[in-house]
Amino acid sequence: MDTIVTTSPTEAAKFIRRGGTVAFPTETVYGLGANVFDEVAVSKIFNAKKRPADNPLIAHIGRLDQVKTLAAEVPVFAQRLIDAFFPGPLTVVLRKSEKVPMIATAGLDTIGVRMPRNELAREFLLASGTPVVAPSANLSGRPSPTTWQAVYEDLNGRIDCILQGEATEIGLESTVVDCSGESPVVLRQGAIALDQIRAEVHNAVLAESSDGESPKSPGMKYRHYSPTAKVKIIEAGNGILDPLTSAYIGIVDPEITLGMKLIVPDIQAYAHSVFEFFRECDRKSIGTIYCEKVMDEGIGAALMDRLRRAAHD
Repeated sequence: MDTIVTTSPTEAAKFIRRGGTVAFPTETVYGLGANVFDEVAVSKIFNAKKRPADNPLIAHIGRLDQVKTLAAEVPVFAQRLIDAFFPGPLTVVLRKSEKVPMIATAGLDTIGVRMPRNELAREFLLASGTPVVAPSANLSGRPSPTTWQAVYEDLNGRIDCILQGEATEIGLESTVVDCSGESPVVLRQGAIALDQIRAEVHNAVLAESSDGESPKSPGMKYRHYSPTAKVKIIEAGNGILDPLTSAYIGIVDPEITLGMKLIVPDIQAYAHSVFEFFRECDRKSIGTIYCEKVMDEGIGAALMDRLRRAAHD
């Protein structure tokens, strides 16, 4: 049966209240949501995405007071980050309350919590009447969806509903900060950069790789964000082989003819465009995608993290 597509947040919320799954837009990427407290509904997310059961999910809230229903405690430094960046592209990882089922946390005693600033997402979450746990709305390992059409491409017939909105504003997933310990640790970089986190909490640090461990954040353990095409990271258009069967995305134009090419004006536009470019390359059977390397700072650090994971063999 085809997935229902609607522009109504109240119509989409009805599926959440009935124990269903709904893809919805945020300012980062489209998420695939279910009632965080409904174990059967949450299991439908893992089945629809073909997602490993040890990959934790992030709970999305429409009201700040919902943090108390999800977290056993909120440390002072975590509250500083919430006050500074909610609503927005930040996820804080907190010790979970007993109400949160273990399936939503991949067996961990922590839960990621985020309040999107996207207006349609907020309307949907408020209408749902519950926090909604939601990873990206794609088949596991594929490039995250930044349009409702990309969600439909991956998940039509696998989920109940898609809340149709505009293309996402940022195009990369949220920054994730672990606040369950004595000091904050940035687990995943995003639009809110490390220096912005440190402006609020001075002793924040960047996590080391957690491969082989139980990750507290999505996007840390498994190969992610990958098109079918091979991804290679290069310096400003240099070293492109077999250009007619290849594609390139970057700020500097290599000024050669390629199977596909997208030249963007800045790093923000690069981040915004990269996942949809990956998908378009797959639609056109591109063999290799060359991605220009950028500086590891600001959103460039998040972009390079995604590119490295996409290029990982």
